Amino acid sequence: MALDKILSIGGKPGLYKLLTQTRAGFVGESLLDGKRVTVSLQNNVSVLSEIAIYTLEEEVPLKDVFQKIKDKEKGEKTSVGHKEDKLKLEEYFFEILPNYDEDRVYASDIKKIIQWYNILHEQGITDFSDTDDEEVAKSEEE
Repeated sequence: MALDKILSIGGKPGLYKLLTQTRAGFVGESLLDGKRVTVSLQNNVSVLSEIAIYTLEEEVPLKDVFQKIKDKEKGEKTSVGHKEDKLKLEEYFFEILPNYDEDRVYASDIKKIIQWYNILHEQGITDFSDTDDEEVAKSEEE
């Protein structure tokens, strides 16, 4: 499953899989417990494929950060839990993305990234490479 079908909903814990759209919003299914929720368009919703992390030079897509974590951990869950102290989280993230912008990426952001990676890993969603749609679009342009 691609990250463009995975959502973070403001005020709700964990991540959600986009099931279907409705007139007033959409229906999502929790990756934590499988419960379905109806979300209106007024909620603060982020699609993981559209999130990027600030570095000193550019913004790095979240999927690239997840891929770096996967490479560092050799495909396993993170060696650091999301409830660790701020200093330990920052040290771990510095190993993953050494040039991240420490002024704009907060410890709470790092906690979310680690927690999200572990949730996706538990669900067997570990392919963070480009989606097939992007590859098809590139081949059609040539």
